[in-house]
Amino acid sequence: QVQLVESGGGLVQAGGSLRLSCAASGSIFSINDMRWYRQAPGKQRELVAAITSGGRTNYADSVKGRFTISRDNAKNTVYLQMNSLKPVDTAVYYCNADVKSYSGSTYFSRWGQGTQVTVSS
Repeated sequence: QVQLVESGGGLVQAGGSLRLSCAASGSIFSINDMRWYRQAPGKQRELVAAITSGGRTNYADSVKGRFTISRDNAKNTVYLQMNSLKPVDTAVYYCNADVKSYSGSTYFSRWGQGTQVTVSS
């Protein structure tokens, strides 16, 4: 069984920074793309940032220049460095990864449980 566990959320003032981490564990053969999504109350879940296994990145326009996604393939971990945070960034942030286990022949999308980020004005 593969699990994704996020950490690093919390309460921060506008203009502040937070760093989210998401560690994948279990019977992992390899991980392809890793992503961060967020969902604010009453809104749909949206893609924030993505990174390929080779390190190519993609960002939502709303976070470009403020957020940085990175990964440590040796640790099966993805990070999201969030700077210059705004109240509109308040949401539950979810980690998502395409994972192939040792017992599987294809990649499956796995989700973490989410971590709350609250930005006060």
